[in-house]
Amino acid sequence: MRQLQLQPRLQLLATLIPEGSRLADVGTDHGYVPVYLLQRGLIKGAIASDIGAEPLQHAKNTAAEYEVEGIDFRLCPGLDAVAPEECDTILIAGMGGETIITILENAPWPKRGDHLLLLQPMTKVEMLRKWLADNGYTFTGERLVFDKDHLYPIMLVRGGTQEKLTLGQQYGGVMLDGDPLYGEYLDERIMKLTVAIDGLMRAKNEAQRATAEEMQEIRTALTEKRRTI
Repeated sequence: MRQLQLQPRLQLLATLIPEGSRLADVGTDHGYVPVYLLQRGLIKGAIASDIGAEPLQHAKNTAAEYEVEGIDFRLCPGLDAVAPEECDTILIAGMGGETIITILENAPWPKRGDHLLLLQPMTKVEMLRKWLADNGYTFTGERLVFDKDHLYPIMLVRGGTQEKLTLGQQYGGVMLDGDPLYGEYLDERIMKLTVAIDGLMRAKNEAQRATAEEMQEIRTALTEKRRTI
């Protein structure tokens, strides 16, 4: 039987899912991660949910193509059709940080602490980190992965009390010390901040100049962190 192979971003996510998990893959799209894991007997079962009928059909097609059973396909936004007792691991990947926040706001039960969450935002990373720390989640790990010319952070969290994050942690990571890509990640973030600051400082609008000063504070925090690794 032909085995499904994953791109680096999804491969790392699959590697981080504990063996024997009951997985809920939210926004499953083509269903690659649950199919990959079930094909290798690494998880007990999976729920694959998506808000769109077309991506959910793609996931069904992937399962059929690779002759994988054990996936429960559900058409729903976020975790709306998933009960807490049906899974112990939740994967939410490949969407904006604001969307991930909305999903967790609409289904607050993962913060009870019984579920491991793997979150991989495409945008608004700093917003998501801050929201998690302020809303009943604690970080248990973070990883970085390079895929298709982009660096992606992956956050592992559970329900629990997290200390208030510093600006450096919000923008530069909470538990990324030791990751081989951390220096590159900080360099990328510092560069983007510098470009934004330069543009805002040329503006005549006082509000924009005030935003630039806030960004300078963040850049300073990231630069100090960069010197330590």
